[in-house]
Amino acid sequence: MEATATRTAKSPRKKVVSPSNRTGKKRETEKDLAESYNQFKNFEGHQYTGMKVGRSHKWYYDKGEWKESKITPDLWEISYAVTKRRAGKAPEGSGVPVGTAYHWYIVAHQNVRKLNSDDYTTTMAGLKFKLAHKRYDKEKWSTTAATQRKRLIQFLQDVIKDLQKDPIPLEIEYKGKSYKGEAMPITQTCYNGVCTKMNVTLNDEYIGTLRYLKSGWKMSGSTDQKFINAIGKAILAWYSL
Repeated sequence: MEATATRTAKSPRKKVVSPSNRTGKKRETEKDLAESYNQFKNFEGHQYTGMKVGRSHKWYYDKGEWKESKITPDLWEISYAVTKRRAGKAPEGSGVPVGTAYHWYIVAHQNVRKLNSDDYTTTMAGLKFKLAHKRYDKEKWSTTAATQRKRLIQFLQDVIKDLQKDPIPLEIEYKGKSYKGEAMPITQTCYNGVCTKMNVTLNDEYIGTLRYLKSGWKMSGSTDQKFINAIGKAILAWYSL
């Protein structure tokens, strides 16, 4: 009797990645991110360093202290102090050194709704503009107080110009309710006449800043994506006219 030989197919070997290789790749990635952060970039003819235009940060704020004093029937002085913490961890070596300081100017909508005698819901959405920065190893700021004032005037003039332009009219039917309002494009986000960010007001209530990303329409603080999509659809319909 002849013996019958059978072949057993060898299963492919899995590539084993050692812990040292993983650590090495992680360090290379962090190094690339750090170099990308610090390298010079261009935006509409202006050279800058830091995070690339279009990317975003997410922060968590500790329990802070907000103080306000009434100056006129409609004008209040405010102050706010708090520590903010990054959601996640910054890549090692990226970002500015500890001790770096910034001076920002914020223009924002604050929507407030009373819950009871002591509590209110509060949401804010708007813009912040960098007036100056101070390097960790320097005593002087990047620009003088006079230059900061000129930059602030120019920024506010740009905001006023945006407000003076004709808004995108909006009329939406959603879940049996009619909405009528407008979307005010943020000029700095406009390319070839199309804007990717705009402030939206419906039925005389400011509802937030609408953003168009590769993943679709987004609005911070809103959980009803179908409603957001309905607003975006109305805006696209206006652009197609």
